[in-house]
Amino acid sequence: MTVTAPKKDPIAVEAEVREKIHLEILKRTGAYHSNDHVLLPSGHHTSEYIEKTLVTTEPSFTEGLGAVIAKHFAPWPVDVVLSTGPGALILSHCVARAHPSRPIVVYGTKGLVSGHRRVTLPVEFQKLIRPETHVLLIEDLVSTGSTLNLLTNLVEQTGAEVVGVGCLWRRTSVDLGGRPVFSLVSRDFPTYSPPDCPLCKKGVPLNEEFVRRRAHRRPSTIKGPKTP
Repeated sequence: MTVTAPKKDPIAVEAEVREKIHLEILKRTGAYHSNDHVLLPSGHHTSEYIEKTLVTTEPSFTEGLGAVIAKHFAPWPVDVVLSTGPGALILSHCVARAHPSRPIVVYGTKGLVSGHRRVTLPVEFQKLIRPETHVLLIEDLVSTGSTLNLLTNLVEQTGAEVVGVGCLWRRTSVDLGGRPVFSLVSRDFPTYSPPDCPLCKKGVPLNEEFVRRRAHRRPSTIKGPKTP
């Protein structure tokens, strides 16, 4: 008797193919590292790593990925695209340009107040998010969801509505309160404490480059002439 293999759900197959394409694009930017043994800033180890600052360095890739997010949210009317941070802001411009509603782009600023993370909206933007405004949140990488939750609270305090969240990469374990979320890559990569790390047990060399680079990172500066 011939046993036929069960057919895969075509929608699931299409999503899997798309994710592989997007991962390949992130690899080409140098942002996505895999098949490695990486030391994280937390002290844990992992086999995959995303270098956030490199995600949006290729304009043509970023425009294409932003257009994919915009196409997904095309059925939703969007008045404002809101983000924080340089990478997400670059992506949000690409999303806004491709969305049929032609929304405007604004950004929040992140900071610490009494040891607590906070997101604020610059004064000049506050009049642009009003009751009944439809807001699309854009993020490059979502690892904990804390920034998006702060942005959501900021929007809802004005009486506006968050219609959805678009991002390049979201860890699938992150809960965003049941809001519509579209990510080009939805993927959790495991992290291990050093005593439990299977890569350590196999003797795979530990890559400390990313932590070392962060610890010794110094911005490049150019001093201007003294003003008289």
